[in-house]
Amino acid sequence: MAKDFVKEITARDDDFAKWYTDTVLKAKMADYSPVRGAMIILPYGYEIWESIKHSFDKLIKATGHEDMVMPMLIPESLLQKEQELINGFAPEVAWVTQGGTEQLQERLAVRPTSEVLFSDYYAKVVHSYRDLPLKYNQWVSVMRWEKTTRPFLRTSEFFWQEGHTVHATAAESHAETLQILDDYEKVVSEYLAIPVVKGQKTESEKFAGAKETFTLESMMADGRALQSATSHDFGDKFAKAFDIKYLDKNGEQQYGNQTSWGLSTRIIGGLIMVHGDDRGLKLPPKVAPTQVEIIPIAPNDDVLAKADEIQAALKAAGIRVDMDHSDKKPGWKFSEYEMRGVPVRLEIGPRDLANAQVVLARRDTGEKTSVAIADLATEVPALLDAIQKNLYQQAAEHLASHTYTATTFDEFKEKLGNHNGFVKAMWCGDEACEKAVKKETKAGSRCIPFEQEHLSDHCIYCGKPADKMVVWAQAY
Repeated sequence: MAKDFVKEITARDDDFAKWYTDTVLKAKMADYSPVRGAMIILPYGYEIWESIKHSFDKLIKATGHEDMVMPMLIPESLLQKEQELINGFAPEVAWVTQGGTEQLQERLAVRPTSEVLFSDYYAKVVHSYRDLPLKYNQWVSVMRWEKTTRPFLRTSEFFWQEGHTVHATAAESHAETLQILDDYEKVVSEYLAIPVVKGQKTESEKFAGAKETFTLESMMADGRALQSATSHDFGDKFAKAFDIKYLDKNGEQQYGNQTSWGLSTRIIGGLIMVHGDDRGLKLPPKVAPTQVEIIPIAPNDDVLAKADEIQAALKAAGIRVDMDHSDKKPGWKFSEYEMRGVPVRLEIGPRDLANAQVVLARRDTGEKTSVAIADLATEVPALLDAIQKNLYQQAAEHLASHTYTATTFDEFKEKLGNHNGFVKAMWCGDEACEKAVKKETKAGSRCIPFEQEHLSDHCIYCGKPADKMVVWAQAY
C-alpha cells in the first residue's frame, strides 16, 4: 500500500519539475484555479505562509515598521511617473479598462508592485525632517501576467509583503536595505532552514527604478538558483519623480530617500525544492503546520486514552500536534504524513503502552527511537530542534558541494555542463560579457557576493582585468 502511494509522486531524479508539481498537489498545499496562472493556496500551504509572516513580522515590528494597505488598482498616469519602473513591468501588467458597463477614461493597472502608490502618498505627508523616517509594510497579493507558471514558484497572482520606507538621507535608506536583508536571512535560514548567498545584483539585474538591489540566492536540490528575497535602495530617484521633499534642520529643502523590499509565497516553492525527497515534503519544524503526528497502532480504549493524554501534554508544551485515529491502515498513514513532511511521527500501540513508551520516527532521516512517555515533554522539543538543525546542515552541505570555481570560460562551461550548481567566476563589470555568458550557457549572474574571493585577475569571458567575483547559475 505504501509503495503504491509513493508512486503517485514522480521520482525527483527522473523529472524534477514533475516531482515538484506532484508534491505540491499531493500534499494539498495548492491547487489550480479557473484563472490562468493563478493558484488556490490550500490550508496546509497557507499555514506555512502564516508561519513565515509571523516570523518576519516580529522582526520588522521590533524596528518600528507599521502595517498599512494601499489600493489594488493604480492609475496609468501615476504608474508612468517613474518611467524606468513602468518599462520594467510593462510586459507583465494586467489592465482594467471597464467598470461595470462603462469604459474607463483611464486604464487602471492591477498592482504589480506599489512603489508609485507609496511615493504619491509620501509626497502628500512628508514636509519636515521631523516626519521622517516613515517605515511601512503591507501584506497583499499582486498580479504579474506571467507567460509560464508553476504553483508558488511563478504565478500570475501571488502573495507577499512589500515594505516601503522613506528617510532623510541616502545613508539611512542604504542602512535600511541592508538591515532588511539581514532580517530576511534570519527568516530564510533560521525558520526555513535554507542557506543563502547574500550579495548585490548587477546593474542589469537590479529592480527597475532602483539605485541598488540586494538579494538572497538559494540553491535548490537540482542545483538551480532561486531568488529568495530582495531589498532595494532607491536613493532619491522616486522622490524626484514624485516631488517628495522635506525641510531639513537648516530650513533647506531636500529630497527623501526611499527603499522597498519583498518576500513572497515563492519562498514556499524554495522550501519544497530544497528539502523534499522522493517521498514528498520535508518541513522544518519551525514552519511545519503539524510538528508531531500521533498514530495509534491497533488501538484499544487504553491506547486511545493514553494517546489523547499525550496529545494534550504536547499541546501544553507548545508543540503543534495532531492525531490520526481514522480506520485507515498504519502503512497508509505513515506514507501520508511522510509525504506531507510532518517532522515527527509518534507511534503508540498496546505493546508500547505496556512498556510506558512510544516510538518517535524522524521525517528527515527516517530514524526511529523508543522514548519513555514520561520524557516526551523534554525529548520531543529536543528532537524537533535537532531536525531543524539537520535540515539546514544538509542544505548547507549541498550548497557547498555544488558550488564550483572557474577561471577560464572553457572551465566555466564544463562546470555548468557536467554539474548542477553555482559557479563562482570573475567579471569585468561589462554588461556585454554578462549577457554573452547567459546567452551561451543559460547561466545568469545571480549576485556579487558580499563575501568576495579573488579567483583570478581577469574576466571569465573577455579576459580583461576584473575585480568582482560573481555567482552564476541557471535559475527559476
